[in-house]
Amino acid sequence: MGVRHNIIRPAASELPFAESLFDSPEFVARLIRVAQLWHYVLISRALVFVALAVLPGVAGFLDHPAQWLVMAAGLPCDIVLTVTGQAMRRPRPITQRRLRLLMTLCMALIALGSLLNAAAMFAAIAIPDGGAYFDAFTAIQIGSLLVAASAAAIVRPAFFTFAGATALGGAIGVASWPFGVAGLVFLGLLIVMMREDIRHQRRATRTARFRISDQQRALNLMRDFERAGRGWFWETDRYGQLVYISPTVAARLDRPLADVLGQPFTDIIRKRIGNDESEERTLGFSLSSRTPFKELTVQAAVPGAERWWSISGHPISNELGNFQGFRGSGTDLTDKKRSEREINQLARYDTLTGLANRRHITDLLERALKSHSGQPQPVALLLMDLDRFKAVNDTLGHPVGDQLLQQVAGRLTQIVGDKGQVGRLGGDEFQIVVPQMSQPEKLAGIANAIILSLAKPFAIEGEQVRIGSSLGIAVSDGQGVSASALVRNADLALYAAKDAGRGVYRFYADAMHNQASERKAIEDALREALVKDELKLLYQPIVDVGSERITGFEALIRWHHATEGLISPSKFIPIAEESNLIVPIGEWIIRTACASIALLGPGYRVAVNVSPRQFANEKLPATILSAVSAAGIRPEQLELEITEGVFLDESPENLAMFRKLKRTGVRLALDDFGTGYSALGYLKKAPFDKIKIDQSFVLGAADPGSMNAAIISSIVGLATALNMETTAEGVETHDDLALIRGLGCSHVQGYIYGKPMDLVEVLALLREGGGRVEANGYKSAREPRLTVFRTIQVASGGYRYEAIVRNMSSRGALVEGLWNVPPETPLVLEFGPDHVIDAEARWSHGNRVGVKFAVAVDIDTLIGSKAAAPTRARVRRAA
Repeated sequence: MGVRHNIIRPAASELPFAESLFDSPEFVARLIRVAQLWHYVLISRALVFVALAVLPGVAGFLDHPAQWLVMAAGLPCDIVLTVTGQAMRRPRPITQRRLRLLMTLCMALIALGSLLNAAAMFAAIAIPDGGAYFDAFTAIQIGSLLVAASAAAIVRPAFFTFAGATALGGAIGVASWPFGVAGLVFLGLLIVMMREDIRHQRRATRTARFRISDQQRALNLMRDFERAGRGWFWETDRYGQLVYISPTVAARLDRPLADVLGQPFTDIIRKRIGNDESEERTLGFSLSSRTPFKELTVQAAVPGAERWWSISGHPISNELGNFQGFRGSGTDLTDKKRSEREINQLARYDTLTGLANRRHITDLLERALKSHSGQPQPVALLLMDLDRFKAVNDTLGHPVGDQLLQQVAGRLTQIVGDKGQVGRLGGDEFQIVVPQMSQPEKLAGIANAIILSLAKPFAIEGEQVRIGSSLGIAVSDGQGVSASALVRNADLALYAAKDAGRGVYRFYADAMHNQASERKAIEDALREALVKDELKLLYQPIVDVGSERITGFEALIRWHHATEGLISPSKFIPIAEESNLIVPIGEWIIRTACASIALLGPGYRVAVNVSPRQFANEKLPATILSAVSAAGIRPEQLELEITEGVFLDESPENLAMFRKLKRTGVRLALDDFGTGYSALGYLKKAPFDKIKIDQSFVLGAADPGSMNAAIISSIVGLATALNMETTAEGVETHDDLALIRGLGCSHVQGYIYGKPMDLVEVLALLREGGGRVEANGYKSAREPRLTVFRTIQVASGGYRYEAIVRNMSSRGALVEGLWNVPPETPLVLEFGPDHVIDAEARWSHGNRVGVKFAVAVDIDTLIGSKAAAPTRARVRRAA
């Protein structure tokens, strides 16, 4: 919307022709002056009528009907004009117009009375003593006209001469005595009136002189103000064209002053598009409606530069109330605008990436949820965070991390384009608001493009940095969802994406809210579990390969809820990590394990897992010493299993914690070696006593063509060179055991030597075998499997995932697409819309999971059709 309008087009009643006839300032001023002196006419008429009524020689003059007609027409008009003249001294513009109309009407009536006087003069000839009557009529008419016309100073000497001659002629008998009396009266009145008029002129001259002095002073002040650059002034005519503007403004516009004058005022203001034009719309309305405006911020039409003004203006009118144009002032806001922009940039945008910050993106989301009329409208919100970003910060440093965030911001902005707004919430979290979009396929396209783009390597300081991203998507389809609810939904969807293995996106579903409520309920119940003694430890044997003697146990936590029954560690341990409950739970595990060691005797050790949150707790060494002392055991009987994730941060604090733990005397084991961010430097810096080989390398290691045997051999050789023990996890078959023994691994842990058992069963096992145990399991790791590639649905812990079956046997399968599934996690595999199979996770490596069916199935029947029922499997029909 532009700012040029038909802003000052004159109305029909204000055309120059009408103004020159009726509203001319000179005419009106003279008319007002005549009205202000009309009381002298009233006095002169009254005196003449009284004189003619009582003087001898003209008795009976007023008995004639024509004289009453003259009085009826003249005296009321004289009274009205006298009153009007006083009211015209300080009237409002609209009152002035009405009074001028009234004065004009009275003047017309007086003219009519003059005509009646003329008729009466001719009639007076027929009256006895008509000459006297004629003289009286003439005296009244001429005297009144003399007093009225004396307001015109140019004819005043002639009227004085005429009145003086008339009075003198009556005195010496040249003229009739009525003429002489009238002339004498009018001469006195003319002298009084002239004296008053001279006083009026003197007052007017003095006022004008002061006015000129005040104007000059104001003009000098204005010019000093302009030259100092503190502001400028402008004025337009009634047509909106500039008649004055400060020379400094013309200089800033890079135009001669003569070129600017005469141009429309709106030509010096740059037109803007969009929300920024609100001030220009206000300016256009004010100019069109001839209403004042104050401190409007507009952009100056300066070529090749950005300059801002604050302008104010008010309409001006002449003394008759006619609109004459606008007059106003302006100040330069360029420096202030620049400072405000910088402050606004800091307040609304992220300083590192230039993206909208949390406050601004939240404001944009709230505005996008409602139209300009306040009606809800569709909006999509994408919540994203980076995978493996912390590893980049920890290994390459925060400056590289900052550059990475900047490049991520650039890729996101390029992908989203003008379809939405990208914001950074902090750290590696980003939020994308996409208004007017709710179609899942379009949003999935944006999410896929982001995931693929951020999966490509980033080049930073000569290094290639690889990360990933996970996204949660929530959609408001115009049903009035609040901004906070939409953010919560997107956060739940992001949580589901991370739980699905990262590098994926998930749309919010109502079930996620239920899952979040379930997680909250589990968290609350977990807080009470320690008090209610619902947690317990199970122990799985760790056996020396050469002697087949039990050297120790790994403590595994289990939770038996009072009403929900057994809750899998894969379900409550992540919640304990998130809520930091893992710290008190970990302390309970250490104290309980130490108490169990005291019952096992001096020849056995117990290993407990230490989470990264526990490791970061500076009270951990003190807790360990307190537990060991309270149980009365040797410190080396307690073994702490620490995952590789702890070592990503090679900070002095981490290395100091290793030294403190080692000084307590406990043993340290590197858990799940080879599954994380392995680096040989960890083994050199951290004083480990044992390396645990993850079960993903052990399961199927004896299969022909498997590379796992070579990996295990390398790990064993490394541990031997560093004088460390090795424990192979997840050994289940005699073939795997023989391979492990042949590769030189020192210890074995797995179902072949026993499942996790409670302390009573452990003590019974030790009593029965005297610490020895025999291998008991299948000969082969698995029966021959059929290679397949089929998409299935997997349900676990209230969630549903899409996965791919890569190979199958009658008792198990390799499933791809599930990340970090703990062993013994119950799973439900959906091979068709009507049938599901119960299974259990045996091992997990990356996004691959080995599952074991509850009972054997017929492979040919199962994969031959989409919903074929297995012949030998326990199949549950879907609800």
